[in-house]
Amino acid sequence: MESLWLWIPVLGSLMFVENSWTLATDRDRQLRTEDAVLAEGYLRRFYNLNPRSRYRVSARRIRSTSAVEEKVREMQNFFGLRQTGHLDPHTLDVMREPRCGVPDVENFSFYPERPKWRNHTITYMVAKYTPDMKREDVEKSFRSALKMWSDATPLRFIRVNHGKADIVFSFARRAHRDFSPFDGPGGVLAHAFQPGDGIGGDVHFDEDETWTAGRQGYSLFAVATHELGHSLGLTHSMDPSAIMYPNYRHRSSTQYSLSKDDELGIQTLYGKATTNVETKQVPKKCDPNFSFDAAAMIGNDIVFFKSRYMWMRTTRATYWNRLRDGHSSTYLPSISSHVDAAYDIPAKGVAYIFTGHKYWVVQQLKTKSRTGSIYEYGFASRIRQVDAAVHIGEYGKTVFFTGEFYYRFDERKRQMDPGFPRLIQTDWPGIPRRVDAAFKLQGSIFVLSGTKSYQYDFRQNRVVNIISANSWLGC
Repeated sequence: MESLWLWIPVLGSLMFVENSWTLATDRDRQLRTEDAVLAEGYLRRFYNLNPRSRYRVSARRIRSTSAVEEKVREMQNFFGLRQTGHLDPHTLDVMREPRCGVPDVENFSFYPERPKWRNHTITYMVAKYTPDMKREDVEKSFRSALKMWSDATPLRFIRVNHGKADIVFSFARRAHRDFSPFDGPGGVLAHAFQPGDGIGGDVHFDEDETWTAGRQGYSLFAVATHELGHSLGLTHSMDPSAIMYPNYRHRSSTQYSLSKDDELGIQTLYGKATTNVETKQVPKKCDPNFSFDAAAMIGNDIVFFKSRYMWMRTTRATYWNRLRDGHSSTYLPSISSHVDAAYDIPAKGVAYIFTGHKYWVVQQLKTKSRTGSIYEYGFASRIRQVDAAVHIGEYGKTVFFTGEFYYRFDERKRQMDPGFPRLIQTDWPGIPRRVDAAFKLQGSIFVLSGTKSYQYDFRQNRVVNIISANSWLGC
């Protein structure tokens, strides 16, 4: 978690580059003027770039000042990019991602004057709803988001319908009387204010976005959970697995637990929950809407992940119905974050566990593991996490699923195969367009998507059986 910084909304509208010239990002590459406009506005809004630090026109080029390059490096450092100080394509890709409107900060520290609510009972109100969703779905999204924080702290949230409330939720377009106008579809999705009187604690959502309780559009639950972190006194995290990471993650609607980074920040402010959070957060495996986050073989066990919980089902015929379970930190002590994807390579006796842009290499349960970055595989910087992965030993290939696309990685050459990514629905007939988890067992690939498990024969290139996903857990 970054420093608990006193955030004030950006005042006034952003000043952009006025001249139509090309921007030289380094000696060999030029960029469009609109990219310079994007970068200058981004750095002013999120990294406090001085308005007098401009891209200068010289010999039909826009040259950056040292102050601008310093801010570019600061932004690159925050997002784990190569710190060049130049607007390379990876940096611009990150700048284009939808995100929170609260600025980013530099260092991880907790200031003595950190803002927080003095009372552990906090009131909230919904002042204006979005027409994109039913009212009850909006209210459910907010309740679920509030519960994320109350489960980890002594905080208690009470809804009020009249009078004053500590936290007020509302939806608005463009300028909406808080000196921080929204920017239309994409870009900034929402912003929130630090604890305090008046507008303090309030959360505003951009009505120009499409809000949803499902997979289309932007998850109101995911964005509200993030913004509530600001309402309680937190700022942005550099950890992509954290809820307080500034950029929107398209699978974040499935993240039902705080990362260790989130917990550290919120518990530093308010202390730990008085009840047993570990017990409260055990997922209900036989719920009809249950879905998995990841799955892989580790040793002789098929390991299934949900939030920060896991189940292990042995593949030994004698003990096939034997199922163990527990919190992931118990069995994988090096990994404390929500698991996004996993795959194993039986020939090497290792499994790879992915959280955000990091991965861990695990040889067996309850052992330490080494780490790496997904960008070692050749992913572009716009890919901030992997949805699912599965290794096909017969071909020496590992398939990665991200959104509606999949990549194929050659484990021997240690590089992506050319021609990828490709659409899942084009090459995987019968498989839904988004994949939550996948693993290989006895010659078949089992693809988990939503509440269903699809047995896929990769030699015949077709689905041969469909069962409920939680059938693997004995439901």
